[in-house]
Amino acid sequence: QVQLVESGGGLVQAGGSLRLSCAASGRTFSSYAMGWFRQAPGKEREFVAAISRDGGVLYYADSVKGRFTISRDNAENTVYLQMNSLKPEDTAVYYCAAGAVGRTSPLRYDYWGQGTQVTVSS
Repeated sequence: QVQLVESGGGLVQAGGSLRLSCAASGRTFSSYAMGWFRQAPGKEREFVAAISRDGGVLYYADSVKGRFTISRDNAENTVYLQMNSLKPEDTAVYYCAAGAVGRTSPLRYDYWGQGTQVTVSS
């Protein structure tokens, strides 16, 4: 069992930056691939970024490539999402997730956090 708690969301102007964190409980954090997803009102949950268990393989949605960076610290049981050059269309609830396989499909993740709101004003 893994429990995930996101933090770092908030209100920011377009062009600004935020750094999301996701703290995981348990001693097996390094056994899980990690991902970030987001869901805007009235839309389906969509993939944002993912990172392999050792941090060596990264995946990004085309919409965030070049602006967002995913990273992890296995010693601190934490995964991060650095978001730069934010746009109003990035507004959503952001969720972190853990899975044995991970990658881009939400079906490959077994554990989810409660989410953190990110709002980008124009």
